[in-house]
Amino acid sequence: MPPALGGHESFAGLEGVSVADFWRFALPDFKMNNARGYLAEFLVHRAMGSSRSRVEWHSHDVETEDGLCIEVKTSAYLQAWEQRRLSDIRFTGLRSKRWNPRTGYADEEKYNAHVYVFAVQTARTHEEYDPLDVTQWEFLVLGRPVLERLGQKSMGYSTVRRHAGDGVPYSELAERIRAADPRCAPGQQCPTAE
Repeated sequence: MPPALGGHESFAGLEGVSVADFWRFALPDFKMNNARGYLAEFLVHRAMGSSRSRVEWHSHDVETEDGLCIEVKTSAYLQAWEQRRLSDIRFTGLRSKRWNPRTGYADEEKYNAHVYVFAVQTARTHEEYDPLDVTQWEFLVLGRPVLERLGQKSMGYSTVRRHAGDGVPYSELAERIRAADPRCAPGQQCPTAE
């Protein structure tokens, strides 16, 4: 994996243009669906203290040093475009086909992570929306066994909440994720980070 960029690096052949300039162009608004997704993955990554970078083609979004694989699904009431009403909170793509660079996609869709985090950006007006305020996020967490039992490829907010219980703020996210880790079932030794 190439070294992480810091933003100050310059493009060869583009005088005075830095990686940070590209980032400002590509991700100017965290209300955009892809940017909001990356932000939620970053928040989970930081909450778990992971030092592992995001890998685009992995079958999960965040991985901890002890091998816990986490899939992050996001939704929000507000979008980057004008809306007549708030968006419904829905999470899709819970099952997917694993991809291997040597063999391509697997034949079967599966739940590929140990734990699923459903991150909801809770602002309901554009005036209150602050992309840098982690208190505007609610996190609901389910272990893979729950999703396997339900067998759904997508779920609405009420279904996730019915099975996950109340959402937690960012400050309690890591603890809730660890509690949902199916590798830590009663009677099993739970992996620990080194």
